Amino acid sequence: MQQVNVSIGICVYNEGKNIGKLLGMLLSQKTNIVCISEIYVISSGSTDNTNSIVKNYAKIDPRVKLITQENREGKASAINLFLGNASSEVLVLQSGDTLPKEDTIEKLVEPFVDPAIGMTGGHSIPVNDRKTFLGFTVQLQWELLHQLSLVTPRFGELIAFRNLVKNMPKNTNTDEAYIEHVINDHGFELKYIPQALLYNKGPETIGDFLKQRRRIYAGHLHLMKTTGYEVSSLNLKNVLMVLKNINITPKEIIFCFGAGFLEVLGRILGTYDLYIKKTNHCVWDMVKTTKELNK
Repeated sequence: MQQVNVSIGICVYNEGKNIGKLLGMLLSQKTNIVCISEIYVISSGSTDNTNSIVKNYAKIDPRVKLITQENREGKASAINLFLGNASSEVLVLQSGDTLPKEDTIEKLVEPFVDPAIGMTGGHSIPVNDRKTFLGFTVQLQWELLHQLSLVTPRFGELIAFRNLVKNMPKNTNTDEAYIEHVINDHGFELKYIPQALLYNKGPETIGDFLKQRRRIYAGHLHLMKTTGYEVSSLNLKNVLMVLKNINITPKEIIFCFGAGFLEVLGRILGTYDLYIKKTNHCVWDMVKTTKELNK
């Protein structure tokens, strides 16, 4: 059976509360055809214990490698360091504040035995409490992206792609969308893998939620403006189209109106940021309530 070698990249800033758990889970992945050759942690301006934790793991397993940046220069800059060092045929990018299941990397990368596949994406599951308004809003957001990806792939916090992307523009904040654009231009197929599960934590305050949504929307608008490439979730009609597939209780209908208002407000603020403030948040403020994932 064909073996697929993989390099994993994790870009972090002050992820001391999660990076140890994440590395432990990646090093203990159950694989069959996938070989995890190296795991790069690119730490940009971290001032907590992130670097020391990674160094301790590197002593235990030489596949773990730490690259440090003295200052935060944006996630694209950190990814470029990963792209310049990774040697495998397939590259994986995982957010530093997520946790995979024990077979996630195998399921994510297995489709690459097909030479037509150029990029795959995992299925993020938030741990937020659906009984609260913001917890419901986060759960609804990711369930909509899941349903949308079943129709047209839309990638997020865990992606795998062929080693074809040599450099990213430093002024982008939507790395996965830019990589999607490049792989698509090379003529490869994009595939969503709903079985490749990972857990994340959405914002727990309205301020953090809007901070995240306006940054992502501004980034997608910037990508469309500079490359002409539009991610599927940018079109609100696509999102509304799959809304009918979501199971919503009568009690949650009121929450839906609030969630819709926040999403529209986030898009308005993102448009303002890009076209009035002239920023697309390539170096962004940490959304603090998404950290310390317990799963």
